[in-house]
Amino acid sequence: MPAAWRDELAAQLASDDAIEAWLTLDLDPQLHYAPGLVVLTRHHLWAREQGDASWRNWAHQATLTLQQHDHAGVGSLALHAGDTRLVVWRYTLEQMLAAQRLATRFAQLSSATPHRTPDADICPTCQTPLPPDTDICPLCSREAITPPSTWVLFRLWRFAHPYRLQLLAGFLLTLAATAATLVPPYLTMPLMDEVLIPYQNGKPINTGLVMQLLGGLLGSALLAWALGWARTYILAKVSERIGADLRTITYEHLLRLSLEYFGAKRTGDLMARIGSETDRICVFLSLHLLDFATDVLMIVMTAAILFSINPWLALVTLVPLPFIAWAIHVVRDRLRTGFEKIDRVWSEVTNVLADTIPGIRVVKAFAQETREAARFSEANRHNLLVNDKINKVWSLFTPSISLFTEIGLLVVWAFGIWQVANNQITVGVLTAFLAYIGRFYGRLDSMSRIVSVTQKAAAGAKRIFDVLDHVSSVPEPTQPVHLDHVSGELTLREAGFRYGNRAVIRGLNLSIAPGEMIGLVGHSGSGKSTLVNLICRFYDLSEGAILLDGVDIRALAVADYRRNIGLVLQEPFLFFGTIADNIAYGKPAASRAEIVAAARAAHAHEFILRLPHGYDSLVGERGQGLSGGERQRISIARALLIDPRILILDEATSSVDTETEKEIQKALDNLVRGRTTIAIAHRLSTLRQADRLVVMDRGQIVEVGPHDELMAREGAYFRLYQAQARNVDTDLDDGDRDD
Repeated sequence: MPAAWRDELAAQLASDDAIEAWLTLDLDPQLHYAPGLVVLTRHHLWAREQGDASWRNWAHQATLTLQQHDHAGVGSLALHAGDTRLVVWRYTLEQMLAAQRLATRFAQLSSATPHRTPDADICPTCQTPLPPDTDICPLCSREAITPPSTWVLFRLWRFAHPYRLQLLAGFLLTLAATAATLVPPYLTMPLMDEVLIPYQNGKPINTGLVMQLLGGLLGSALLAWALGWARTYILAKVSERIGADLRTITYEHLLRLSLEYFGAKRTGDLMARIGSETDRICVFLSLHLLDFATDVLMIVMTAAILFSINPWLALVTLVPLPFIAWAIHVVRDRLRTGFEKIDRVWSEVTNVLADTIPGIRVVKAFAQETREAARFSEANRHNLLVNDKINKVWSLFTPSISLFTEIGLLVVWAFGIWQVANNQITVGVLTAFLAYIGRFYGRLDSMSRIVSVTQKAAAGAKRIFDVLDHVSSVPEPTQPVHLDHVSGELTLREAGFRYGNRAVIRGLNLSIAPGEMIGLVGHSGSGKSTLVNLICRFYDLSEGAILLDGVDIRALAVADYRRNIGLVLQEPFLFFGTIADNIAYGKPAASRAEIVAAARAAHAHEFILRLPHGYDSLVGERGQGLSGGERQRISIARALLIDPRILILDEATSSVDTETEKEIQKALDNLVRGRTTIAIAHRLSTLRQADRLVVMDRGQIVEVGPHDELMAREGAYFRLYQAQARNVDTDLDDGDRDD
């Protein structure tokens, strides 16, 4: 424990109190790096965070529980009193073990029931035994699937707020348009009682009154049309902009998430969330929500007019309302959970497409068209079954609402005829009443239908906010450090990392001098690529630190740090566009001369000039139309153009032939001078020019040194080299025999 924190806390502890465990916090509530401490003593739980004026403490009691969770690389420790959460602390995976020990010890001190020892392999949250050699409970680490709530739609106000004035104008227009549509039924009363019925009784028609009433009907219709058009145009325009903002913000947030998030997601699912889900929300906002607002206004205003005409007849009109409310309550939850399941199943369909179309060459190469068609058919069949279940509920619900409204209309007819027969109302009043009731019940039926689209929109909004609520496990620092000049010195101190509950890197220490070339070697799964990912800060360490020029890379802005790194992957990825655009991807403002210079350095200039349009030749999706070696050389040129201080080659020459490898190697021999280089190579012979070789095994460094020195030791590297040499000889012998 830091001495300053320990001394400050010791002054507040009672004589019979003692420290049992502690957790160093490194994230604040906004998930920025900030120091803090949670300390467990024999009688209390103490906490102090950055900005706190004093220590907070809670005495142990049976009602207090401490729940520890881990999600996407960010851990949380929540203190609960019964069902009430008192406080939550957050930390990175580096503090995971300390958090688990503190939670386990807290459970022992807060409960009278016997517990196992603090070092026992149990989950501190659910108290179930942990699998061997793991520190994280696989049950608690699963992402919980919660049903969507209609209240999630209110979170869309965040996106609607910039357009609040337009929304207000749309609401006022809706109010005016609804009022205009209620004028015609009111004018039917004098038209019946003062014109038509007197005419049947032998009185002449009052032409002037008729013209006034018909003019009123025409004027109200034209006014309702104009107001409805303006309202629809404004609100549709606003909803499209809200949908566009929702797509943009979701995509930008998705790009800021760490690679850990994408490792657990399917491409088709993410595409469906940003595409179809946002479209569904946009349609809901532009059409259905507008209709719902109109329905509510129409019902309220119609009810007010009905009560003003005849209160008793108006009360009879409300008879179907309790039955309609009951039906909506019954089906609402089923529709909400059902539509969310439909969204997940539809993602399965898009996932098949996202897998098959980019991999169509592999599908055809192995003649698996029938298999992929069957896989798509099965996903489509599953989608059909889920939709059928929802349709069973919905098909019964809609006719039931229509039945209730028809029965209500029949009751109004019966009561209205009785009142006319007893001279309590006129025929004109009954006619106007029936016209209003038609609007009233029609709006009730329309409102019942919106239950379906509302639940669909709620399910889509939940899936969108699942992305937006996800926090990157590679957080930005609160106050980033800026390095004016980067020399390229890298230092790893007690570095450790785990994928889920499996430790991949353990206690790794390594120093790389500026301009030094390091070769990473080891068996498959030894942790080489993981180490490179950690250096690139695609993931954050669970333990220890990585320093660049003496500064922890977690203190640097992520974008600023990665601008100093050039990465060449084992499988080169090219975007659809021109050759020049792909080379300049990391430096879009690069001149043509800079692009050509990078291509020359990567020995790509010659084959580019042989293309029909040279540097302006289009590259197909994922580099279709180019050989593996050509794609690799373009990716090398892309990395070289940004002139990085640190160059990382992850099996950069594994996908090229021997002649192409020689050309690339000649270029690399000149380019690595003065630049810190970390290279992973499948063929150990390509790393002979490295200053040092780092041999890894099971996430640890077992040997470090130059090639000749490691060969002389006859250790792990020697055995790797000999095994690879034997395989090469065997392949050559087999080739000779085939000849």
